[in-house]
Amino acid sequence: MKIFLISLIFSLTGAVAFGSLSIEGSYQGKNLYVQNPMDDDGFGYCATKVTVNGDILPGGTSMGAFEIDFSIFNIEIGEPVFIVIEHNDGCKPKILNPEVLLPRSTFKVSTIEVNQNGLLTWKTTDEHGKLPFIIEQYRWNKWVTVGEVQGKGTPSLNSYEFQVSPHSGENMVRVIQIDHSGAKKTSANVKFNSSVAPVAKSPVKVKSVINFTTNGKAIETRYEIHDAYGSIVKKGVGSSVNCENLVKGLYYISYDNITEQFIKS
Repeated sequence: MKIFLISLIFSLTGAVAFGSLSIEGSYQGKNLYVQNPMDDDGFGYCATKVTVNGDILPGGTSMGAFEIDFSIFNIEIGEPVFIVIEHNDGCKPKILNPEVLLPRSTFKVSTIEVNQNGLLTWKTTDEHGKLPFIIEQYRWNKWVTVGEVQGKGTPSLNSYEFQVSPHSGENMVRVIQIDHSGAKKTSANVKFNSSVAPVAKSPVKVKSVINFTTNGKAIETRYEIHDAYGSIVKKGVGSSVNCENLVKGLYYISYDNITEQFIKS
């Protein structure tokens, strides 16, 4: 009889299946809320255990909905969190507000400056989660993205730098962040005058190639080519542009710090 009872217990234990639901992000000062349905057998709730960065959430999960209070774990704003919700098979808890763990753009710029060679440096505080800093340069009457630097995501003082390719004359640059909400947070604009010589384009009527020169020597420059309807057909950085695949007609080319027309013949 004892052998039969032990065998029955092992059989029942082996029949119980479990699953887990996990989510990670960074603590932004708000708690998570979890909807916890009844188990399939109707005698309990789906979630069986919750851990936050490996520590068990106290209070249990025997309720239809519960809160994951991060203050219990002494987690600071901006710190990474990894949550695992273990649950019975055949049911699944639902995290109602997962977006609260997504990083927000909260940085404050302490200093931002750029030298005449285009080396941009800036320092920030109050970052609450890792987001990239996008570097923008004002060219051709619009802001153009010229690079990206990964943010450190910590509230302490952080230092960054990025080498901008200056155009001739006065330049203007800034850094921005865009978080999950789509909101754009922008630094102050920084201006500087470069020693870069003006760039010339040739020929006037283009058959196959456009060349960029300074004082008769080939030079690389950032460029964009738009068709007559304003759509970009080519963009990049180089000392020449292959235009053989462009159909004949009127185009606009932006390079260095100017925009002008050309005819593809």
